Amino acid sequence: MIFTSKNFEGEVLKSAVPVLVDFWAAWCGPCKVMAPIIDELAKEFSGKKIKIGKMNIDENEKIASQYHIMSIPTIMIFKKGKPVEQIVGARDKEELVKKINKLI
Repeated sequence: MIFTSKNFEGEVLKSAVPVLVDFWAAWCGPCKVMAPIIDELAKEFSGKKIKIGKMNIDENEKIASQYHIMSIPTIMIFKKGKPVEQIVGARDKEELVKKINKLI
């Protein structure tokens, strides 16, 4: 799922399920490493009680600024409209799966 400033409120903040948002940019090397991991997680957790998607910080600067995204990749997990987890930097898939499983 691609999150944008247009759908962020409805898809993330008003979501009935937790939402994992990968804040990234096209020029970011570690973001490119994380991209296939985020895609795998989205497929594996499809239909489960979580949404997983990406937000390009260059195209959505206002939201990135609002959540104080200083380094990328930054992965934030939102629950009931509030950030409950923040992970900065590239991480392995297993670590992310553990964090997701704690929340769903």
